[in-house]
Amino acid sequence: MFGINGPEFILLLIIGVLVIGPSRLPEYTQKLANLVKEVRRMASGAREQIKEEVGIDIDEVDWKKYDPRQYDPRRIIKDALLEDDTKPVSADAPVAAATASAEDTKPKPPARIIERLADGEAAPFDTEAT
Repeated sequence: MFGINGPEFILLLIIGVLVIGPSRLPEYTQKLANLVKEVRRMASGAREQIKEEVGIDIDEVDWKKYDPRQYDPRRIIKDALLEDDTKPVSADAPVAAATASAEDTKPKPPARIIERLADGEAAPFDTEAT
């Protein structure tokens, strides 16, 4: 809780009792109890509002399914790369031709044109870009 361990919490309680004093301690204890009750009431109200608006009970939700720690990006990418490309995207989409030759499936390197500056030539400078 807030990075406070047991002995630190007890020390804070003792300091709080000394600062507040025994005469005002019951009053502040009652205020703290009322605050906790109000927070619990608000939490249950929020739970009921979510249940009314969404139509599901929070206790029935499988939270493990939404845990981001279960997703391994390497596995997701590997599955996407190994996925069969002949599957249609939708029911109306045409199926890709499975009779492509091996030469058609090889990736072709992009055509790149590299322009080099002559020796001693200054690089172009765009004053509007900086």
